[in-house]
Amino acid sequence: MMASRHQDGSAGDANYGVIGTNYAKYRQPDPHIAAFIQAALGDARSVLNVGAGAGSYEPVDRAVTAVEPSASMRAQRPVHLPAAIDATGEKLPFADGSFDACMATFTVHQWSDLAAGLAEMRRVTRGPVLILTADPDELDRFWLVDYAPEVIAVEARRYPQIATISEGLGGNAKVIPVPIPLHCTDGFGEAYYGRPERLLEPGARLANSAWSFVDASIGDRFAFDLGRDLKDGTWDAKYGHLRAQPEFEGSLKLIVGRRS
Repeated sequence: MMASRHQDGSAGDANYGVIGTNYAKYRQPDPHIAAFIQAALGDARSVLNVGAGAGSYEPVDRAVTAVEPSASMRAQRPVHLPAAIDATGEKLPFADGSFDACMATFTVHQWSDLAAGLAEMRRVTRGPVLILTADPDELDRFWLVDYAPEVIAVEARRYPQIATISEGLGGNAKVIPVPIPLHCTDGFGEAYYGRPERLLEPGARLANSAWSFVDASIGDRFAFDLGRDLKDGTWDAKYGHLRAQPEFEGSLKLIVGRRS
């Protein structure tokens, strides 16, 4: 979250003063996804987390500094994590090379100046810079496109191209696909690929910022149509196999940029 601020301090395009109220209830870090981040961090001891939110995926076995402009999100950070600094990624208040590694999870699509934020992350980091994000070209793999194509279209416009992020980190970047587990505890949209009933919960949709960019009528239509199709078996006839599929190869990617 970056740039022009909302009332609660949120920066970027999403107002977390509104949508972040019960965010931590639905967006708990998933151990499977966390393992990819831990592996990419390697032996880094000091880590900067940019757009840290409520602290998902922050490693507890390293010295972490968190940056988060939203007061609502800072207030939801659990007590075992360090308090977050009120700042944005565009202007990180740290000297060059201050950290062994830097990370940003589910946040770059909200930044108003991606290039500036990536450059700042690279500037303050001696080692790897990790970006957990979605590939906008692969969002339509998710069945939600059948029910709320407007939401998929919004996300595709918001998420930066993977190549753009890689270039912003200096070009020496590796793109790692991250399969999504069936019982993923981090409730971003695709986390419910095999549990469609969960997306009928308004709170689950609210914890996904894309829904705040479409008219409320779309959410109402989605809930009606999906509820009907679950009741009469239409959804299961087409997608029921996903209920037992251990992983889903969706749009989730981990980009790891290293100094040349």
